[in-house]
Amino acid sequence: MKKILTTAALMAAALSLSAQNIQLHYDFGHSMGQNLSNRPSMTTTFEMFKADAWGSTFTFTDIDYQRDGVAGAYWEIAREFNVTKNKQWAAHMEYNGGLTSDENTWKATRFQHATLIGGAWNWHSADFSRTFSIQAMYKYYFKNRHYAARPFSSFQLTEVWNITFANKLCTFSGFCDTWYDPNVKGKWILLSEPQFWFNLNTLKGWDKVNLSVGTEVELSNNFVWNNKGENNHLYAIPTLALKWTFD
Repeated sequence: MKKILTTAALMAAALSLSAQNIQLHYDFGHSMGQNLSNRPSMTTTFEMFKADAWGSTFTFTDIDYQRDGVAGAYWEIAREFNVTKNKQWAAHMEYNGGLTSDENTWKATRFQHATLIGGAWNWHSADFSRTFSIQAMYKYYFKNRHYAARPFSSFQLTEVWNITFANKLCTFSGFCDTWYDPNVKGKWILLSEPQFWFNLNTLKGWDKVNLSVGTEVELSNNFVWNNKGENNHLYAIPTLALKWTFD
């Protein structure tokens, strides 16, 4: 849940110009083997999207939990400014940052936070049942004193999608990030988190129950750190999830 569904929020907000939701994920990574037993088992995610006369703002916060409390947190905020009248092209700015803790030493470590700037192309179908966004961005990592990481420049390509079907009962949404990192094997990191939801408020008599039940699969290469302090592996880690969307 390191980055969650900009377009999912955008699609939900297309008519109302704002949307918020909170998600609860039970993560199966800790029980999969593959040296992931220290992976937090629960994550909550809060998302907010709001459009205005100049563009839009999107933000989300992930909080990870171990059995004895909060293990880490991650935050992103992105701002887009429309550069065309049809609002299809936009200038994109973003900040990423957070921290995590080691359950063996109980010490917290700050992530190497980053800023991004670039352009975005946003598309939607006439009824907003399908949306797609692609962002190409320059990414700058700041110095991190916790593990002596040097600042460096990078490039990130992000694709985000949302498809609602079966009379709005089902939603398939997600994102895919690819970015350059000279410190990993192959110098590129891939992270994608497709989600599938059943939207219960589409059922007869449930129209005021804004609850969705679904799953997310974290697909990553050179991103997830295991118990051995390695991150040069490919993982597919599923969750079982609930989402409440606020009116």
